[in-house]
Amino acid sequence: MTAPGTVVRRWTVIASGLLVLALALVVIYTGPNAFLSPIALVVVAAIGMAALLLQLRFRQDLPQVRSPLWLNILGLVCAVAALTADFLKMQRRTIEVASFAAVVCFGIGGSLVLRALRSPRKASE
Repeated sequence: MTAPGTVVRRWTVIASGLLVLALALVVIYTGPNAFLSPIALVVVAAIGMAALLLQLRFRQDLPQVRSPLWLNILGLVCAVAALTADFLKMQRRTIEVASFAAVVCFGIGGSLVLRALRSPRKASE
């Protein structure tokens, strides 16, 4: 018989493997010049943020930590703006600003979550 913790750990490992696979596919099927593109930074930042949020979802032993929803939505809006600006052949500067804003939003959200996870827990918990 398997323990309940084993089932949760199994899903965590499967989710981690899928995210590593997604990142590997991005790296394998992307040419070297594409990594100079701001869109590649957005994709990698979004995969990293998804990994962090999935870790929070699957692990039961973590305290109730949440990433700010408004920051995630702002990052998502900036990422979509960068993608649409690229497809509409807008100025390179517009794409770079939108991509940078998305990466900053994902980075701040991730660092807030990691800081909350690393803070010492109270004795009552």
